[in-house]
Amino acid sequence: MPNSQHIHYKMYKPYGVLSQLASNDNNQVKKKFLSEFYNFPQGIMPIGRLDEKSEGLLLLTTDGKLSDTINRAGIEKEYYAQLDGIITNEALHKIEKGVVIGLNGTTYTTKTCIVKHIETPKNIPEPSTKIRLGRHRPNSWISICITEGKFRQVRKMTAAVGFPTLRLVRVRIHNITLDNLTLGAVTPINI
Repeated sequence: MPNSQHIHYKMYKPYGVLSQLASNDNNQVKKKFLSEFYNFPQGIMPIGRLDEKSEGLLLLTTDGKLSDTINRAGIEKEYYAQLDGIITNEALHKIEKGVVIGLNGTTYTTKTCIVKHIETPKNIPEPSTKIRLGRHRPNSWISICITEGKFRQVRKMTAAVGFPTLRLVRVRIHNITLDNLTLGAVTPINI
């Protein structure tokens, strides 16, 4: 049972923001960090990560045990991915069964997952103008639910079947959803 003395937040992390509070690295001076969006309390940490080019639901907590549990316990995470091209049923089936991706200089076969074609989501913000969506090429959207979280995993999975991810939005972690959070919005939650 989580400790009620801990503080938890959910945030809509925008595209182009690092999943960390700040940096002492002078090479990252021009980067954007989570602390630019909210005055978080001391001891807060992101649970899991979204890479700089991904957006959506990010949980933050002062509870290190909760962070470890969510990262390691096979908790389901759902993403909406906008893909380059119109994905086929065959490609969806391959992703669902598990595909081979590169990971830390070796190969890794992803666990089975739930993936389906969806219509263009209406409840997410417009994409960053920095995302190259190829306005003249067809694209498609999928919902993908995974229980692991390897580095850039969803992007690698869709690329492995020939449909690179153009935009990636995490919409759910277990039973916590984005709801109607706007870009950069932060709200306290109970876990």
